[in-house]
Parts: sequence; structure tokens; C-alpha cells
Amino acid sequence: MRFQLALNVQDLDEAVAYYSKLFGVEVNKRKPGYANFAVENPPLKLVLFEAPDASERLNHVGFEMEKAEVETQLERIAPSGLEHEVIENETCCYAEKSTVYTHDPQGLMWEFYQFKGDADSLGPVATDGPAIGDSDACCVDDAAVPQGGCCG
Repeated sequence: MRFQLALNVQDLDEAVAYYSKLFGVEVNKRKPGYANFAVENPPLKLVLFEAPDASERLNHVGFEMEKAEVETQLERIAPSGLEHEVIENETCCYAEKSTVYTHDPQGLMWEFYQFKGDADSLGPVATDGPAIGDSDACCVDDAAVPQGGCCG
């Protein structure tokens, strides 16, 4: 399991250079307007979205997990009464994954997901991150999408 921190950054090149030095690792995946790092120590998936006009630096948080760990989280969340959504086999953030989404009382999105493989597209985009019940949503907002749109 590894913690995921997704940030909106003003300048992706500058942020990639900084975080490469900070964690001593090269970028794991780099696409237009998007980069991620798979840091071993500390176990961190750092995701960067180039979004110069974003009002918040924090995009979302979550955990990258094995399938059984995601299922354990769902078994814990479902009976708790927390509003949540399960999306199997989605394409989001240049990845194929299965995800359990929930939002805290102030709207911060949490995701528990199983990474299944790389994808060639960012995936569908929602204005303010995925809304519960919006199975076409992805984990980024419009400000984080490269010019030309999500799949353009």
C-alpha cells in the first residue's frame, strides 16, 4: 500500500524538477499536463496536475492498494453510512484502475484504488473532481486538463 497525494501545480516542469530532487527519484509517468512519481521510501504516489488557475493546491488524496485491500476498505466503508461510489475498470489519470471514491464533509475527495495498468488517455473529466454517483468522472478538474480537452 502506498499513500497518494495529488497536487495542482502552476508549472509542471518546475514541479517535476523539484520533486525529483526532493525524493531522489525520476518521474514515473509524464504526459501533457500530468506527471506522477512512485516513491519507495516513504511509500508515496505523488501525482501532479498542471493547473495554473486552480484555487487549491490539493487536488485529492488516496491510497494505491492491492485488490484485496480495496475490497477490505469497501467492506468497512459500505456499512458505515458514508456516501461512496465504486467504479470498476475505469480509465483515469492515464491509468486503468478500480476505485472506491468518497468525499469528506468539506468536499475533499479520497480514493482507494487498485492500479491495473497504464492508459493512453487521461480519461473523463468532472468539473470539481468526481461527484458521488457520477461514474463518468475522473479525479481531476477542468483546470488540470491540457489545452484541447481530456482526450483531445
